[in-house]
Amino acid sequence: MNKRLLCAVLLCLPVVAHSEASKVSERILKNGLKVLVKEDHRSPVVVSQVWYKVGSSYEPNGITGISHMLEHMMFKGTDKHPAGDFSKIIAENGGDENAFTGQDYTAYFQTMAADKLAVSFELEADRMRNLHLLPEELKKELEVVTEERRMRTDDKPQAKLGESFNAVAFTSSGYRHPVIGWPSDIANYKVEDLQAWYQQWYAPNNATLVVVGDVQTQAVFDLAEKYFAELKTSDIKPLKPQPDMEQLGVRRITVKAPAKMPVMVMGYKVPSLKTATQETEAYALEVLAGVLDGGNSARLSTDLVRGKQLAVSAGASYDLASRLEALFELEATPVEGKKVADVEAALKAEVNKLQQTLISDEELQRIKAQVLASSVYEKDSNFYQAMQLGALETVGLPWQKADEYVGNINKVTAEQVRDVAKKYLIEDHLTVGYLDPQAIKPQAMTTAATTAINAKGEK
Repeated sequence: MNKRLLCAVLLCLPVVAHSEASKVSERILKNGLKVLVKEDHRSPVVVSQVWYKVGSSYEPNGITGISHMLEHMMFKGTDKHPAGDFSKIIAENGGDENAFTGQDYTAYFQTMAADKLAVSFELEADRMRNLHLLPEELKKELEVVTEERRMRTDDKPQAKLGESFNAVAFTSSGYRHPVIGWPSDIANYKVEDLQAWYQQWYAPNNATLVVVGDVQTQAVFDLAEKYFAELKTSDIKPLKPQPDMEQLGVRRITVKAPAKMPVMVMGYKVPSLKTATQETEAYALEVLAGVLDGGNSARLSTDLVRGKQLAVSAGASYDLASRLEALFELEATPVEGKKVADVEAALKAEVNKLQQTLISDEELQRIKAQVLASSVYEKDSNFYQAMQLGALETVGLPWQKADEYVGNINKVTAEQVRDVAKKYLIEDHLTVGYLDPQAIKPQAMTTAATTAINAKGEK
């Protein structure tokens, strides 16, 4: 389901759909804004999130990180609400708010008493199309973002390894860029760059509004109509395909950085749910990650950490809900006296076992039980329920996939897990990164910028 290609009828008429499984209701306003509402009456609060289909994977060279920079600038005011008013008004109404940027999206959220939802809507609708982007505010925020990059990437050796690793693992995919941007690009942002990016992507027909909490669905739709329906659209053209260039051999990178311990990471190119020709493969890869790293009884913890005592820690990860081709990653920190090469060999041996021998039914059932338990637990959080819906829609998957997740995991067989391991976890599609620890030297912090970063988290 690709909402960028909504036909004229859908754009002109409200569309309502309803899912019995998750009790999510959907309406598309006349300007293309999709509104998703899920009632949850267990507490008198509501989470409201606005998701824009734009993130670091959309950015060309020269302005990398501009989606994240614009996220910061979205709190700098409009004609109606000057800089600082947004956060002040939310706080005065007893709410919390923030924002985050990823590779595929930028999202803004508030948690409020349920009867204050109109406050959130009025503020978000105002800044969706009426943001002020002023040079003096950009200058201030550039200092904050520069310090944020220093604190979270440049001064953190594992983050530095991850950034360099992605730049080597991906060739033509937008995932090669860091979300925060390259330093030279950050230093050279102009207001005109931000204005063009804002006008291009921040529009109702490129956004999803998600509301979860103690609300009445029709009342939320009515509020959405009141505050968002008259906002002007942008000309959002379909994105060009962004497949990564075929990888034809192992890629390796060593990053030398001040650190206490070495670290190694391995990444294999794999499809996401969005890019897979067979959806079952994405769910099988999800189970495969659980076999390796699904708690204390998973293989990496059992074999590498407690068994062979090669690693202090070891893990596996896979992002099923990516817009583009993703990585199946394995990472580990060797114990003192062991080399990263030893750990790499052990991780490859674990992969080889998965390719040659079917996992046991006991292992398979353990993973499925964990998925079910996690799914039940996550439903206790209004924020997470909203985030699931918003993330799926924003990467181009229908929100109904949230309802299908547990069922599709339960259908995965041992043979499917073995088959995806054999098909995708191959040497020619592998990238390996080593962190080579160097002597640590103390560095001074820029107090003002550090305080600003910590006060607003990601913003």
